[in-house]
Amino acid sequence: MARVTPMTVFEEETGPLLELPAEPTELRAAVRDALLDGRNWRDGLADELCIGIWLWDRWRPALEPVGVGQEQFFDALVANRRELWLWLMGERQWSQFIDGQAGRILRRLPTVPESR
Repeated sequence: MARVTPMTVFEEETGPLLELPAEPTELRAAVRDALLDGRNWRDGLADELCIGIWLWDRWRPALEPVGVGQEQFFDALVANRRELWLWLMGERQWSQFIDGQAGRILRRLPTVPESR
């Protein structure tokens, strides 16, 4: 399988640059299996199986300096749980899910009042 290098998925003119990490296929399979075995879906966002923490670890260096904290990040991921589910079940490509997630996060950036 070819190695995928990170690429920009979304960048606001004044916002952070987020990278497209390689698809975490082993983590995807583990989370999907746990969910299909009856585990709470939110567990896949905030614990050791954790798509949320995995993605936060990659995007935190770009997001924290512009005021996005971990809870705000998780809230946006939870709001996008349908797309997360579709990716976990193979109905969405990784790039579709991650592009949508990046857009959702960046639309929720804290607003900074313009100085006059």
